[in-house]
Amino acid sequence: MTRTTSGHTDRRWAGHARFAALCALGFLALALALDAAAGTLGAARAGLWSFLAFLVLAVLVPPRVTAGDGWLSVRRSLRTRTVRTDALVAVRQHQGPAAHLLLYDASGRCVEVDPRTLAADPLLWHLLEAGAHRSRDRGVLRHGSQVLAHLGDDVDGPAVRAVFRVSGLV
Repeated sequence: MTRTTSGHTDRRWAGHARFAALCALGFLALALALDAAAGTLGAARAGLWSFLAFLVLAVLVPPRVTAGDGWLSVRRSLRTRTVRTDALVAVRQHQGPAAHLLLYDASGRCVEVDPRTLAADPLLWHLLEAGAHRSRDRGVLRHGSQVLAHLGDDVDGPAVRAVFRVSGLV
């Protein structure tokens, strides 16, 4: 599914991608310097170190999450997946070291998104939540409303408390 309308992209993505690029470049520079100091650097070894630095970059660059009115898209290195948030049928959350949400829409499409990405960018969360609300109102969302409600408490709670604190209500 291709989106022609613009959406909101995770505002932290560019910084994380820059950090990944710096790590890959640092790895490449260190590997080349050590290999040159050992006197074993040649074209083939430089190519190998460059390939390994590219792999480091591919592993470290986070998925790019973009959302708009009624859709959410996750772009990884080789593939972009999009779901209709206004046609969600199920939301599942997997806990553990790599916690993630799986969002399924009525067309059978699925995306995996890190809940920390949504928590760190309230506009992404709002766009997902608004679409999920429409899915609930239409009776399409059969599984996972409680997952979204719990995540909403985690996302909105600190922001609401901060607003209350600044306004002197708490």
